[in-house]
Amino acid sequence: MLYFARWKIALIFAVVIGGIVSILPNFMSAETLRNWPDWLPKSQIVLGLDLQGGAYLLYEVDERDYIDKSLATLTGEIRNELRKEPRIGYTGLTIQGDTAQVRIRDADKLEEARTRLEPLVNPLATSMLGGGGVNEFEMTVTDDGLIRFAFTEQGLNQRMAAIVQQSIEVIRRRVDELGNTEPNIQRQGTNRILVEAPGEQNPERLKSLVGQTAQLTFHLVDVTMSADQALQSRPPVGTIILNSIDEPAIPYLVEEVPLMSGEDLVDAQVSFNPQTNEPVVSFRLSTAGARKFANVTTQNVGRPFAIVLDNEVISAPRINEPITGGSGQISGNFSVESANDLAVLLRAGALPAKLSVIEERAIGPGLGQDSIDAGRTASLIGGALVVVFMVLAYGRLGFYADIALIVNVVLIFAALTLLQSTLTLPGIAGIVLTIGMAVDANVLIYERIREELRAGRSVISSIEAGFSRAFDTIVDANITTLIAAVVLFQLGSGPVRGFAVTLALGIFTTMFTAYTVTRFIVSIWIRRARPTHINI
Repeated sequence: MLYFARWKIALIFAVVIGGIVSILPNFMSAETLRNWPDWLPKSQIVLGLDLQGGAYLLYEVDERDYIDKSLATLTGEIRNELRKEPRIGYTGLTIQGDTAQVRIRDADKLEEARTRLEPLVNPLATSMLGGGGVNEFEMTVTDDGLIRFAFTEQGLNQRMAAIVQQSIEVIRRRVDELGNTEPNIQRQGTNRILVEAPGEQNPERLKSLVGQTAQLTFHLVDVTMSADQALQSRPPVGTIILNSIDEPAIPYLVEEVPLMSGEDLVDAQVSFNPQTNEPVVSFRLSTAGARKFANVTTQNVGRPFAIVLDNEVISAPRINEPITGGSGQISGNFSVESANDLAVLLRAGALPAKLSVIEERAIGPGLGQDSIDAGRTASLIGGALVVVFMVLAYGRLGFYADIALIVNVVLIFAALTLLQSTLTLPGIAGIVLTIGMAVDANVLIYERIREELRAGRSVISSIEAGFSRAFDTIVDANITTLIAAVVLFQLGSGPVRGFAVTLALGIFTTMFTAYTVTRFIVSIWIRRARPTHINI
């Protein structure tokens, strides 16, 4: 047990030296790291929101907003289906609360209308057990020709769950575009989303980017009457009035059904108009989107079309010629920052529903520095007490255990640095706890050595027996702690996960240092000193 092959010795030195080199960037400035050789690690530990400050936002998905949008879309689809040839006469196409309804004029056409509108119940899923699927809507037909669509409870719940997950992905893409390190974005409860952005210096900008729906659509402008005339009388059927983002706002009369949506965009970047040198947003469409855009512009040369973002007209240029290149520009008196924000929103995609801010906090770096100082003080005090105790309790062997303890802490921080795991205040607590737990294995080994010495065995035989017979107990104890860490990571939230990560890393490094490193140091001492007695 006290013999080490050369490859094992080389491996131990490689791990320890690699750990020391890995944590060195944490003690260097950014300027020094830029001059650091490329073949050496440059990563630094990522500090969490509670240590470096940043933005904390808690959002709630607006179910009412989704219901209203879905019913508005549904009424448009009902109108389109009933207007297909041969047309089916209808009246009273309206939204009543959480339902959409229409009345068929001709009773003889009722069954045909039912057949056409049946697919609009929007099947969401099929039961794994072979039962009926889940529909978002339930369609009811009465004898007097009234057809009503209402949300099903199961369908709405399933749709909201999907919306929350989709919103998380969209938010993650938006926050990543800002360059935030290790943002924490996760679901809370059934319809809430937590966003933590460590190091974010402009929480208001983050809030506007995350919470904006960013639904981009293209609408033809109705030229049969002006927007002012439509406001004074009544807009033609199939049209709506939208205001521009200008101050004061300019009304536009546009067709209600969009020609295209932002789903056809594949890229958006900030550029500059060569004539005016003003910032604009250049966009590029997918192949299918480019084909659709070419058809639309070809059929509507000479007509203005509105570029609409979240029901506000950004610009309304005239189609002077067919646009077949699959790309275009959005102009609207942007600043460089606002144009960049719009490009970020378009690249990340639109939110499926509106988000409402439930709670927001801007955490300053001063509070984080206080936490770091307190954590450092706790670590030093805890480490010093453990070091003193081990020396007093086990003498020379306790000193060797303290060396292994220092190596253990180095390896924990090296692992956090290399894995780019976020270090939080609970994570520091996990490191402090690991310091106390790290010598548990040495205590088991040394107590076993004491028992063997009392039984009359030689020093070398006692040490070998101590390391070999305590190994199973050490493994069992650490596996149970590792199971607890895994459960905490799987079921816990951000701060709890930070504690679980450092605890799990501490278990692996403790197994290596307390058993392997300590045994290696003791073996060197045994070979050189060949002691006949141990004061333990």
